[in-house]
Amino acid sequence: MENISRKKFLTKGTAVLAGASVFSALACGQSESAKAVVSAQPSDPGKVYKWRMVTTWPPNFPILGEGCKQMAQWVEKMSGGRLKIQVLGGGELVPAMESFDAVSSGTVELGNGSAYYWAGKVPAAQFFSTVPFGMNAQQMNAWILSGGGQALWDKVYEPFDVRGFPAGNTGVQMGGWFNKEINSLADLQGLKMRIPGLGGQVMKEAGVTAMNVAGGEIYTNLERGILDATEWIGPFHDYKMGFQKIARYYYYPGWHEPGTTLETLVNKTKLESLPEDLQEILISAIYRQNIWTLSELEAKNNEFMEKIISEGEVEIRPFPAEVISRLREITEQVLDKIAAEDPLAKEIYESYSAFRISAQKWAGYTEKIYYNQISGNTES
Repeated sequence: MENISRKKFLTKGTAVLAGASVFSALACGQSESAKAVVSAQPSDPGKVYKWRMVTTWPPNFPILGEGCKQMAQWVEKMSGGRLKIQVLGGGELVPAMESFDAVSSGTVELGNGSAYYWAGKVPAAQFFSTVPFGMNAQQMNAWILSGGGQALWDKVYEPFDVRGFPAGNTGVQMGGWFNKEINSLADLQGLKMRIPGLGGQVMKEAGVTAMNVAGGEIYTNLERGILDATEWIGPFHDYKMGFQKIARYYYYPGWHEPGTTLETLVNKTKLESLPEDLQEILISAIYRQNIWTLSELEAKNNEFMEKIISEGEVEIRPFPAEVISRLREITEQVLDKIAAEDPLAKEIYESYSAFRISAQKWAGYTEKIYYNQISGNTES
């Protein structure tokens, strides 16, 4: 390999970093920021920063954990090795559900999960994860990045010295795995189900014992009867978890998670202590992870849904219309209650709702009509 002089290396490296910074700023629609970061120069090009990321996912978890490692690799490459990130699965350093606290306290610099995991600590954060019968992945990205959602997200996490960024989306999920038929609302009564977030609150109001169980514990709990049902993500991850071996029914659609945003948490103080170019590189890599994760899930779910169908080990069923209708009603009640109890949650709910209504109207001219036409369904 040809030797490169230090001067040429730094010149080349600075150009790459500036390009990454512009991408990050443009991804947020911040043209003025884009102009500003073009001139950003590494303040200490020789210093190496070593950060750690904890996640809510089991170690080496496909796509979601893999995306975190991809992001770390992109950061290291774009920074010329100046920022290195060690990615740790749930339980390797801290318990999965303590990731937010670890980032907030500064024990680690980064975390990855989804905002509804912190519902007990930050109820308003759930809107940045998913809302039952709410927006899909495309609409969530639009609201967060271009509709004012990011500013509200920053406001929610400000007291905890944390910033959250969209780092992927599951798309519309499946409704879950059940070991009993769901033919009516009565069949939900007393059901023990792993379902977190707002969906869990809705199910609780419907008579379900809703539980928030870390991913690595779900299979055993379902196998032993501690759980009667579980939602997880979609066909790819569900199959990899082996749920088709221990549950009889696979229900759809995922009314509870129509577009679940995954997040990367960053300790705000630590972020601001980085040189400006490394800040921009990190955020750019997170945005890249956002698109990569959604794309991977869409591709893999297509493949593994066909696999589940072809193997014929489970019955795939839609939720009864009566059940969906009642869950929708309960969802409105739950959201109204959250908004009434917390002024910040109310502010976020109003922003979310306004954007959702607008997006749904637009979809009436585009997405909804298009999908109906290509499926042969003429109803609009």
